[in-house]
Amino acid sequence: MVTMEDVARLAGVSKMTVSNVVNNREGVSDLVRRRVLEAIRQSGYRLNVSARSLRSGRTGVIGLAVPEVDLPYFSHLATLVIDAARRRGHHVAIERTGAAEAGEADALAHSRVLQFDALILSAVVLDGLDERLTGAGCPVVMLGERDFGGRFDHVAMPNEEGMKAATVHLADQGCRRIGIVSGVPREGVNVMTRRYRGYLDGLAERGLSADPPLLFPLDGMTMEAGRDAAHRMVDSGREVDGVVAVTDTVALGVLRGLADRGLRVPDDIRLIGFDDVPESRFLVPSLSSVAPDHRWMAEKAVELAVQRVRAPLRPAEEHVAPFELVIRESTR
Repeated sequence: MVTMEDVARLAGVSKMTVSNVVNNREGVSDLVRRRVLEAIRQSGYRLNVSARSLRSGRTGVIGLAVPEVDLPYFSHLATLVIDAARRRGHHVAIERTGAAEAGEADALAHSRVLQFDALILSAVVLDGLDERLTGAGCPVVMLGERDFGGRFDHVAMPNEEGMKAATVHLADQGCRRIGIVSGVPREGVNVMTRRYRGYLDGLAERGLSADPPLLFPLDGMTMEAGRDAAHRMVDSGREVDGVVAVTDTVALGVLRGLADRGLRVPDDIRLIGFDDVPESRFLVPSLSSVAPDHRWMAEKAVELAVQRVRAPLRPAEEHVAPFELVIRESTR
């Protein structure tokens, strides 16, 4: 069996340096890291995770369960979580839940089977009363808009505040018929209800009417759904001069849908999104957006997960990400 000492001799470094590379610790130069990784490849070395787990009670792996992995927001978030975990000596295993109860339950089950040190779960369906959350077998840090009742560490988006600021911005740009492209807000606490509430608060802040509300519903949180909603908006004949989209991904579709119907942004309709995904600044026109501090969110989620592993009985913490409005061409 190839040992860590064998890898160290092959790479011409100390055993501690090999350990630092294997565990993604800082303090190793890129050149040395590449040399150690090449020695690992040549030697066929495999870390004995079971033995390490028995010694420390930990595997060094944090799970990240998100609704989708191919949407810009979640791929960006995953990258930031991986970076934050690596700086703390952890690896990240990513799970796709499909925004479904079964997928979220599976992620919790896998956290036990795979012996994650902790799980960061972006929950769409499960709430704080669900017994499956307490039976995960490892600490759970929640992301998302659900109400977890103070039972779990929770890092949330500035949903109401951010959407209110976006709506007020459109009003201050002269928009008087501001629509929202979103899912239909139903009972409960979720991204739809929270951001719709912020939209209504923004209208009220500037004395604008929300009766009847200019809500154009989505069939899903995708670019295709945003495009279809924009088609319905224009085809309805209802007068709209500004639009807030529930996410940037949806806003990308709205931009395409408006162009399909011959409307120009921002000349005919101003448009603002939510999330400030990296793609937003490269659109034509570039997209104004509510920009939560994604890096702060990733750092906070990983920090809470690591702290929970070390102090499992400490009180749960609730944090809301700071945000700013990034104003680009789509609302100027």
